[in-house]
Amino acid sequence: MSRRLKHWLIGIAVVVLVGIAVLFAIAAQMAKRFEPMVHDQAVLYLSNRFHCDVELASLHVHLPKLSTIQLLLKHEHGAKVQVDGAGLTMRMKGRPDLPPLFFMRKFRFAVDLQALLDKQKKVDSVSIDGLEINVPPKQDRPAPAPPQPGNAPSGATVLIEEVKINDADLVLLPRDASKKPLRFRISKLRLTSVGSGAAMNYDGTLTIPKPPGLVHSVGSFGPWATGDPGSTALNGTYTFDRADLGIFNGIAGILTSTGRFDGTLDAVHATGECSVPDFRLKMTEHRVPLWTRFDALVDGTNGNTVLKPVQARLGSTSFTTTGAVIRHGDQTLRTINLQLNMPNGDMRDLLRLATKQPPFMEGRLNLKSSIAIPPLTGKVSDKLVLDGKFKVSDARFLQSHIQDQLDQLSRRGQGQPGNQQIDEVVSTMSGAFRLEDKAMTFHDLTFGVPGADVDLNGVYDMGKDTVDFHGALKLVAKVSDTVTGWKHWVLKPVDPFFEKEGAGTYLRIQVDGSSKQPKFGLDHSH
Repeated sequence: MSRRLKHWLIGIAVVVLVGIAVLFAIAAQMAKRFEPMVHDQAVLYLSNRFHCDVELASLHVHLPKLSTIQLLLKHEHGAKVQVDGAGLTMRMKGRPDLPPLFFMRKFRFAVDLQALLDKQKKVDSVSIDGLEINVPPKQDRPAPAPPQPGNAPSGATVLIEEVKINDADLVLLPRDASKKPLRFRISKLRLTSVGSGAAMNYDGTLTIPKPPGLVHSVGSFGPWATGDPGSTALNGTYTFDRADLGIFNGIAGILTSTGRFDGTLDAVHATGECSVPDFRLKMTEHRVPLWTRFDALVDGTNGNTVLKPVQARLGSTSFTTTGAVIRHGDQTLRTINLQLNMPNGDMRDLLRLATKQPPFMEGRLNLKSSIAIPPLTGKVSDKLVLDGKFKVSDARFLQSHIQDQLDQLSRRGQGQPGNQQIDEVVSTMSGAFRLEDKAMTFHDLTFGVPGADVDLNGVYDMGKDTVDFHGALKLVAKVSDTVTGWKHWVLKPVDPFFEKEGAGTYLRIQVDGSSKQPKFGLDHSH
């Protein structure tokens, strides 16, 4: 190669490099020129779409090398630009005192410059890092207002095909500003569009605050209701894993749930199943498996919940509940009102859950009761109110000294005090009750074994474990037939004095002591 040719090649290379550098410098300046246009288009779209005041702290447009050449050669056709921004705040119009509807810490997307001029503006994918969505209570939401004419091209729409969100919070603001808002932490969320102005499909993972646990949900969300965010539609299926019930007063256990839901952010209809293999009351710590199938209506603005018939199983005991968990007016805590129906419960399941000691009785329980927990501070056991009726059948006491007393009562009641074949008798019990301030008051309480019936009224103090009952003992046998030997003959003349109300023997009695060691005796107060 001659020296002259070599110099020509070097010169051409220098010119080409300088030309490319100039081209990229021009393209960079053109990118700067597009930044205000992209900024204004984004702010205008968001302002009209969500009817809110929009602030965008920063926005930058970047041209990849290929798009730079396309930009110069094709005059913006097919030129892809990368856009990133930070500090996007969207506030409800006329309410600067409220937290912003949306706040995005960072976002980025790619767009064809030609699409900015099209009627249908299309964005393939948007990535958001750090998103907060605040849903105000109903009374703080202004009436919907239509977009102002002239703010956007007639019929202009934006179609975002995919949104990827990392680290988001959905915050439901309370009516009482002094209360903490209900916050749902969303670690990952992917939204895909099926068309402009339509709902977006989603796949997300979020953290529930009460009880704390992890939820994975798939479904659809939107379209966003501009003037009334709480009416934004949503539906889907979910799995809720390892939710710790220990955050609540009085109960503990790890809950797992699956189900589906539909409705709006304000009102959600949810159905599904829950299981708590280690459900327990904190005051006893005895674990009994709990399973439920539920149907509930939930107000997302305040957490009020209405339960349709909920089917449940505690151990081997099945029951149903209906009712509501509601906060009224200016109350800071919720009132729980439920109706319980248990047609054939196992006494061992209930006693295992409710008492610190092993169950002292077995049998079948028919129970109907209202359950009320007023919005008072303190332990659940201190404010729980029960009011209902029950019947226990086929009951046997598992503590031998109590069962021995009942066996002896049955022998005497049948007039066979020495018959040891009468053993392990079953008993029945029924009555009405009311629990309030940890005191269980019984009315029309009846207790019976073969040959003997007891009618009682009284109080069982659950805190002190003391009983105080008064009533009547009725035996089939006459008083003289309840004993043997010479006592039988001595009591023969007094039999007529104890016959009353169709009973061979009628005695006024009292029961005191404790639930584990009750003491039976004659009531001398009458």
